[in-house]
Amino acid sequence: MDAMQISRTGLDVEWQRLQVIAQNLANVNTSRTASGQPFRAMRLVSAPKEGFAAVVAGKTQAAKPKGVQVTGLEPMPGGLRRVYEPNDPQADAQGYVSYPAIDHAGEMTLLIKTSRAYEANLTAMNIAHQMYSRALELGRQS
Repeated sequence: MDAMQISRTGLDVEWQRLQVIAQNLANVNTSRTASGQPFRAMRLVSAPKEGFAAVVAGKTQAAKPKGVQVTGLEPMPGGLRRVYEPNDPQADAQGYVSYPAIDHAGEMTLLIKTSRAYEANLTAMNIAHQMYSRALELGRQS
């Protein structure tokens, strides 16, 4: 059942990535968070559960891939965009409000790419399930 477990880890990571992207898109025009600081766009960082070199060298217990995992969240580089809005209560002394510098089109592109990766993991999981089911049927016929 390793193929299904690996696909499951991929589904989990891509789902979390979708949530982070949605949060970034929802906060494009958020000038302040609860802490009083401008919102910072985040990126989900993921990595294999086992290093590829360790798997190839056979240093792991089973020498099999284990899937992927989330290793953390990192703020996106880019900083803030300043918009002149002197009537806004969040404006500084010069009349500017700071918003996160989030590229809306880039985030939407990443959203589509991530949803496709999620779908690919779901398809791989379904195919593995079909293969295991067929193998059981063949075993019963023997």
